Amino acid sequence: MLVVLPPSETKASGGRGAPLDLDALSFPTLNPVRHALVDEVVALAADVPASRAALDVSGHQDDEIARNAVLWTAPTTPALRRYTGVLYDALDARSLTTAARRRIAVCSALFGLVMGTDPIPAYRLSAGSALPGRGGLRTVWRPVLGPVLAGLDEHVVDLRSGGYAALAPAPGATTLDVVSEGPDGARTTVSHANKTFKGHAARVLASTRRRPKDTGGVLAVLADAGLRVERAGETSLVLVVPR
Repeated sequence: MLVVLPPSETKASGGRGAPLDLDALSFPTLNPVRHALVDEVVALAADVPASRAALDVSGHQDDEIARNAVLWTAPTTPALRRYTGVLYDALDARSLTTAARRRIAVCSALFGLVMGTDPIPAYRLSAGSALPGRGGLRTVWRPVLGPVLAGLDEHVVDLRSGGYAALAPAPGATTLDVVSEGPDGARTTVSHANKTFKGHAARVLASTRRRPKDTGGVLAVLADAGLRVERAGETSLVLVVPR
């Protein structure tokens, strides 16, 4: 089983790893697109106003552009340490075993798909970014990322947010939505807090010794961990949390 997470906008600074080496990343068929995008983002960083527009950042976030300028020379750190925010706080990757961390991948606008242990620098590029001359990143990634996701040997649990799921589909993957339920039984979709719940679910799935091969198996793992999970479709699950 492979759990695929979205990245986070916020990223830890620094790192102790050597500068970016695309050959050190998993899924090498993605390297030509990775190389092209890194080169474009580095070049774009020389034009701060254009970078702000393409990356949708304000003048208070020019440090994000400065990060992009040194992508080829900045230190790296494993992806699960690079990404921060509420989902990654709930995942608490530092306390996971090495085996558990190797069951997690991250879908990235810059790198396509990386394993959680892959070394990457800090950067700014989102699924919704529009690089000059390219437009949306979906057209860039779908032709190469789609076959990678379709060719994975393990059952995929796709916890990506909408923008990253749109970069390329993961055929047959189990998906998980989060809803809150009130005392009257009425349910509403959980918005921001869904990242926390998905982080907890990812931790449970990465930590299990079982190897679920389908959505039913994923449901069983989550339910046995005390989560209230229901089947919503052939490959879709709903995690129900109290309001």
